[in-house]
Amino acid sequence: MSKKQNIRTPIVCVLGHVDHGKTSLLDRIRGSSVVSSEDGAITQHIGATIVPIDAIVRMSAAMEKMSLTVPGLLFIDTPGHHAFTTLRARGGALADMAIVVVDINQGFQPQTIEALQILRNFRTPFVVAATKIDRLHGWRVHKDEPFLKTFEKQNDRVKELLETKMYEIVGKLSDMDFSCERFDRVSDFRRNLAIVPLSAHTGEGIGELLMVMVGLAQRYMEDKLEMSVDGPGTGTILEVKEERGLGPTLDVILYDGTLSVGDELAVARQDGITFTKVRALLKPRPMTEILVEDRFERVKSVTAAAGIKVSAPNLEGAIAGSPVRVVRGDHEEVAEKIRKEMEEINVTLSPEGVIIKADTIGALEAICKELDGKEIGVMKAEVGPVSKHDLIDAETIKNPYYRVLICFNTPILPDVADMIKDPAYTHVKVFEGRVIYQLVDNYLEWKDELKRKLEQQKFEQIIMPAKLRVLPHCVFRQSNPAVVGVRILGGKLRTDVNLIQTDGKKVGHLKSMQLNQENIREAEAGSEVAISIEGATVGRQLNVEDDLFVDIPERHVKVLEKEMLSHIPVATQEILGEFTTMKRRSNPFWGK
Repeated sequence: MSKKQNIRTPIVCVLGHVDHGKTSLLDRIRGSSVVSSEDGAITQHIGATIVPIDAIVRMSAAMEKMSLTVPGLLFIDTPGHHAFTTLRARGGALADMAIVVVDINQGFQPQTIEALQILRNFRTPFVVAATKIDRLHGWRVHKDEPFLKTFEKQNDRVKELLETKMYEIVGKLSDMDFSCERFDRVSDFRRNLAIVPLSAHTGEGIGELLMVMVGLAQRYMEDKLEMSVDGPGTGTILEVKEERGLGPTLDVILYDGTLSVGDELAVARQDGITFTKVRALLKPRPMTEILVEDRFERVKSVTAAAGIKVSAPNLEGAIAGSPVRVVRGDHEEVAEKIRKEMEEINVTLSPEGVIIKADTIGALEAICKELDGKEIGVMKAEVGPVSKHDLIDAETIKNPYYRVLICFNTPILPDVADMIKDPAYTHVKVFEGRVIYQLVDNYLEWKDELKRKLEQQKFEQIIMPAKLRVLPHCVFRQSNPAVVGVRILGGKLRTDVNLIQTDGKKVGHLKSMQLNQENIREAEAGSEVAISIEGATVGRQLNVEDDLFVDIPERHVKVLEKEMLSHIPVATQEILGEFTTMKRRSNPFWGK
């Protein structure tokens, strides 16, 4: 087993639909339990795990006979929900190859197809991991065995079921113009995608997946993986963390060159590009994920590809998701490269929209992408804690649906938190969360509820159509105010409205209404009620058996006809039609 020193570790991106077992697959490989520590059991950040070649050989005995040149595999576990398209795209761009995880029982889901499109766009080679074979009905588990061995031990019905599920995947990939087959039936890996059936829960098939990945890297990617050890290190910040005794540190994926203690490093901060010197490099132990590692080994130098923790001065305000570069030569040239990369960040701002604060660029991109798909504008999107300035900006937004702060995994400063708690001070709605898709869903639910309430208030403020008839033998008072009994012929009659004759002549103001000697505010069609009318005298402005309309202001008619017609019962629409026809006899454009 030989290794070339100039071959860097290949970066493998793990993609797929939510809950199809991406993190569980890595957990099986590294023997960890990262999946249980994630909010909502869904990966929220890109995590990096180095799996050395020795560990891979232990999991796949067939590789002992292979001549091995790669030093291992660096896995990037990307978020799985459809909200994270952009994060996955960044992962796809960063990765040398990928694993697309598909639950063999559920088949292809929207996020699976999305992942395949991303990999096609970036021309990234990939293998399909058909997971959860242990959940096939009747499957007999043979823990940690190669797939081909455990498959042979299954009964014919189970074998047939697995083959059927496999060819459903083959057919779906074929529809997307991918030629594929089960890994042991592939003769040319350049022309055909390999599908590896496996179980992250039982370990069956895991060794063959790793064998195929290493084989792909060595056979088809050695030119891409060759690098100069002396090249300046280039990487991406995964996360900015405060570490006891070190202060702010950077979790970085180094994807090119070498990074050493004492190197000058260019870092993107919220206030611009800063230059600092690497004080210490802390490397996670093999088979652990950098985002959850608590014990690191101090090293003097690290070579790509690797996950590494960087300690250096002036890292406050460093932006997660941004590039970092070792400086050798012209400082401004390196700074300009970083600026250009930062300009490519996929956040589209609108003149009107919500305000987003998040802990990483990737999260900002993901939330913006999700909101854009829902046609929700974003006025401001920044990395960092929620400040008083953010709250003031949100307070000035006129649209109530956008007077909102969406905060993903980022703190709200104490003075701002106190202001938010005081409804007398602020009308800003704040959404906090650590699972992006839930955060966006919560905002959309609140927006729908607010829309319903505002429409209801608008309904209550709009004068509704109604037609009524003065009943015989029901004149209780002739004037000051006139009190008469009426039957509501159509629509909904409310108090505090003006009444007119069917020819448009003014009758008076309906002050109050009674049913069974109790005051009421509104009455439906068919009701018989007593009403008091200010400014009217029976025998002058109205008479027994007169039909009267509620006099609707012209601006209210415009709202009723243009915005609320579909919410009004047909019988009420007919009353509105009668009323507007009467009004438009003298002015055809009235209320239009």
